[in-house]
This record gives sequence, C-alpha cells and structure tokens, in this order.
Amino acid sequence: MATLIRSKLSNKLSNAATTVSNKSQAKVSGMFARMGFQAATDEEGLGFAACDDLDYDHRQGMQMDILTTDEMGGEGSGEALDGDSHYQRDGTGPPNSASKDGDLVNELTEAKPKITAWEAGWNVTNAIQGMFVLGLPYAILHGGYLGLFLIIFAAVVCCYTGKILIACLYEEDEDGQLVRVRDSYVDIANACCAPRFPSLGGHVVNVAQIIELVMTCILYVVVSGNLMYNSFPNMPISQKSWAIIATIALLPCAFLRSLKAVSKFSLLCTMAHFVINVLVIAYCLSRARDWAWDKVKFYIDVKKFPISIGIIVFSYTSQIFLPSLEGNMQKPSEFHCMMNWTHIAACILKGLFALVAYLTWADATKEVITDNLPPTIRAVVNIFLVAKALLSYPLPFFAAVEVLEKSFFQDGGRAIFPDCYRGDGRIKSWGLSLRCILVVFTLLMAVFVPHFALLMGLTGSLTGAGLCFLLPSLFHLRLLWRKLLWHQVFFDVAIFVIGGICSISGFIHSMEGLVEAFRYNIQE
Repeated sequence: MATLIRSKLSNKLSNAATTVSNKSQAKVSGMFARMGFQAATDEEGLGFAACDDLDYDHRQGMQMDILTTDEMGGEGSGEALDGDSHYQRDGTGPPNSASKDGDLVNELTEAKPKITAWEAGWNVTNAIQGMFVLGLPYAILHGGYLGLFLIIFAAVVCCYTGKILIACLYEEDEDGQLVRVRDSYVDIANACCAPRFPSLGGHVVNVAQIIELVMTCILYVVVSGNLMYNSFPNMPISQKSWAIIATIALLPCAFLRSLKAVSKFSLLCTMAHFVINVLVIAYCLSRARDWAWDKVKFYIDVKKFPISIGIIVFSYTSQIFLPSLEGNMQKPSEFHCMMNWTHIAACILKGLFALVAYLTWADATKEVITDNLPPTIRAVVNIFLVAKALLSYPLPFFAAVEVLEKSFFQDGGRAIFPDCYRGDGRIKSWGLSLRCILVVFTLLMAVFVPHFALLMGLTGSLTGAGLCFLLPSLFHLRLLWRKLLWHQVFFDVAIFVIGGICSISGFIHSMEGLVEAFRYNIQE
C-alpha cells in the first residue's frame, strides 16, 4: 500500500514539474514570438520544414499550442507531455487542458496582435505616398501626358507585382490547399535559385535592399539641404553647408538600438506631409485661371524622360516589406482588395498633384515643387518638410544597418567579420565607428551630387524597377509557371521586358547626369 501511495505521489510530482516546465517554455516561446524570433533551432526548423502547420504558424508569429493535461496520471501522462510543443493551424488539433494552465497558454498564444486590412493599407499608403511625390511634377515637365500615363501604368504594374510576389509565398499541399511556406522576399529569391545556388537570390535581394535604403538616406540629406537653402536664400549659407548641418543633427542615429522612440513621430510626420500636400494643391487651385494647359503636350525629352521613369517608379516602391505585412494581417484573404484601393488612391492623388502643380508653374517647375512657392509660404512649408525628412532618416538608416550587421557581422559562423556586439549586448567602439562612417557617406554623396531628381531617378531605375518589376515577374514565372494561365505568362514576360528596358535606359541617363554633376562639383 505504501509503495502504491509513493508511486502515485511520484507520478503527480513528475506531472506537476513537467507542467511547470512546459508553462515556462510557453512563456519564453510566446515572448520570443512577439519579438519576432523563431522558437526552434535551425536543425529543428529543417526537420519541420515539410510540415504545413509549422510553415503557417511561423508566418503568424509562431503561435504555439502546448498540449498539457493535469488530469491524466501515470506514465501515459508523461508520454503525452513529451514533445508538447505542437504547431497548429487556425487553432485546430488536440485541445488544450481546461485547467488554468491551459487558459494561461491560450492567453499567451493569442497575445500577438494582428493588423486589419485598413491598418495594412495605411502602411502601404505611407510607403507610396511619401515626400518623394514632390518630384512628380518635374517628371511631367519632361514627359507631358506620357508622364501622367506612366503614373497610372506604374500603379497598375506595382499593384499586380505585389500580388504575384505574395503568391510566390504559397504552395499547395496534398489536399490542394494553399499553405504559406516562405516568409520574405529573400526566401522567395533563395527558392528560385535552389538547389544549385540556394543563397544567391537572397544575396541579390539584400544588396538591392541596402542600395535602396542608403540612397533613400542620401535623398533625405539632399532634400534637407535643398529646402533650407531655398527657404533662406539671403543667408550666407550654401546648400552644401545646410546638408552638413542636417547631417550633424543626424549623427545620433549611429547610437540607435531600436526605433521605438523614433516610431512615435511617424504618424505625426505623415499627417504633416498630407497637410503640406493640401496646402500646395490649395495654392495651385488659387491660380487656376493662369494654368498653362498648352504646355502639357504629347512629347518627351529623350535625354531626361528616362530619369522621370525612375522618379515615378521609385515613388511606388513597397514590395520589399509586403510579405511581412501580409503575414501579419488578421485576414490575409483581404490583401488583394487592400492593394487595389491603396494603389487606386495613390494613382489618383499622385496624378492630380503632379498635373495641378505642373499647370501652375509649367516650364518653371523645379526638382522639388515646394521651391516654386512664394517666399513666405515656401519657408514655412519647407521647414516642416525638413523636419519630416530628418525624422524619417532613422528608419531607412536603421534598416540598412540591420541588414549589414546581420550579413557581415552576425551571421553565425558564416559572418565575414567578427561580431560587432559585446556579450552584454552593447555595440563595440569600432562597430559604432562604422555606423558613423555610414552617416558621413550619405553626407558626402549629398554634397558631391546634390541633385534630388537625378538621385531619385537612379534609385528608381536601379533598385526600384528591379524590386518592383523585374524580380517579382521572374520569380512568379520560375516558381508557379506550371499553374499559370497563358495571359498571366504574357503579363509577366511583358512586365519583365518593359521593366528591363526602362531600368537600363533610366540608369544610363541618370548615371550620365550624375557623372556630369560630380565633375562640376569637383571643379568647384
């Protein structure tokens, strides 16, 4: 009898200890899931790669349902709890315990917030309706009605390529159901290059992403110097000096460990930008009687229009973060609808803004349209734009730093250089110096090539066309060509060819302009 009592007590204690251990693992897994880290090791990830449940739950933030049972005793209970971490799809699978432990686990699994289609649309709108729309009237100057057509065409193509990029994340399982087996643009690129070069595609995408992010930082410095110089033309400070002053204010970005502090200003900056756009359009409407309709023609400036193509394409770039955005939506099925109305709205607003601004100033339209405003209004509007540019700079800068650090300093045993962080998580002095060098590099580029339109056209032609036109259509054909209809194949091929032509021509003309500008600044 005593032996039986001891056996039961031993089983109860073992079950309780195992339950506590599982709860702790659930807490840690839930915490890391909310932070964006994968709970499983690389070896475990390889073992579960073929499981639909793991693929689905990895994109949903690693929602884990821990199988626990406090009511079952003996060895059977211990076996049920062995390997208790079970990845489930849509909450299906073995039920949780009805005990308090199960309730706690349910709370942990449901803690990761998801975004609605409206919130996802707001994020896309922020990406494609940023301050770089200020260069669109300059594109109309060199393209006329064809420039307006390209604004519409780019919206249609970018909306389509965004959808097919998301389609590349999914594959059909044995039951014919679509299951998300990839999580990012890099995963898609690697899948296309497998099995011969399994990491080549990811490296190409990372390089394109770094170039686009760094060029975006340079554009913020250029536009800050340009706006301040044109706001206070009577002050004895050159545009280069204003760019240096702006960069000094941006040096603290090298010390950033997270964007928590900066992200608080993002909504305010976006709202301020919309107000500025409204002010510019209101001023243009006040001069509607003087609009120069005769200046808008069906002609193109052969030398400068390819640069305009890059400007228009760059204003629509959002593909790089769409996989992450779709994976965090409450209803991923609403992604297509969200892409439709965001790009339709962007097309209408950009077209109206570019046309109205060009009609107001016609051939006098400048690279940054706010420079055409009267001095009193210009100073106020430009100061707000400079503040927005300076507050926006940390976002692409921090993203570029993260990509560089993970690729060259934190890639485990494959990293080229030693880790730039100490054991306590603080960055090493030489790592901080490299960040400062990156800030200074953006300044040097802005000083030697202070041309907003040229830099924007180059970035749009080089990385914008690649990430928005070429790669999505190529990946779509490579991964899903057996399931595509003939018209889908035709669209993909056409987009690839047109995107390639626009990219090459825009890159060549932008580089010619940049080389001339660089030589001119060196001679000065």
